[in-house]
Amino acid sequence: MNKICAVIPSFNVEATVAEVIARVSQFISQGDIIVVDDGSHDRTAAISRDAGVILLQNEVNQGKGASLKKGFLYAMQSHYDAVITIDADLQHDPFEIPKFIDCYFHSQADLILGDRSGDFSHMPRDRQFSNKTTSLIISVLTGTRVRDSQTGYRLLRTRMLGKISLVSNRYETESELLVKALLQGYRLAHVPIKTIYNDQQSHIHRFVDTLRFLKIVGLSLVKSKGRIPTGCCQETASPD
Repeated sequence: MNKICAVIPSFNVEATVAEVIARVSQFISQGDIIVVDDGSHDRTAAISRDAGVILLQNEVNQGKGASLKKGFLYAMQSHYDAVITIDADLQHDPFEIPKFIDCYFHSQADLILGDRSGDFSHMPRDRQFSNKTTSLIISVLTGTRVRDSQTGYRLLRTRMLGKISLVSNRYETESELLVKALLQGYRLAHVPIKTIYNDQQSHIHRFVDTLRFLKIVGLSLVKSKGRIPTGCCQETASPD
């Protein structure tokens, strides 16, 4: 039996977290939904607790990456086979969860990315440029075609998570995980998802987070001893 949980990193999302939980619970039972509250100053934690999900908390804000790592550790310790990560601000559509689950059961992929590249027109231009640039860099350096490196909507097998050491704590953690997984030979797949933007304030600092991205990619390459796989930009484990 395959056990799948959802990890929802959350910070000051009292306006949306209840709706996200309600939608996710149509596909993942409430007892398998893990909200990680990253030191919110609003009612995010209280709303999540009242919704009956598993609530993990950081006493102070540590960053999205730290929240993801806490959720991953809980999932591994609880013997889940896979984790779906989804943001708490309604910029990911929970009704697309079945796409990830279907790909999980019909491919050998260890990491499944939600792919917005077919609908980038709805993405702000600076984010389009940043996403396309980081996706190209990761594709070239890992030898695997990555269409949407900055998506936080993902499915990850815990057997892979247990083999990857993550050192970052903020938005660059998602890139660090992706780079290290591909450099270690784990299999990637994509599923198409919508591009959604709402009026929630973004916590991303584009320039600073780009510098962090470049630093973490460089460190990942150094730890892999500079090996760049052959067959550059080949996609692996596409869904049937």
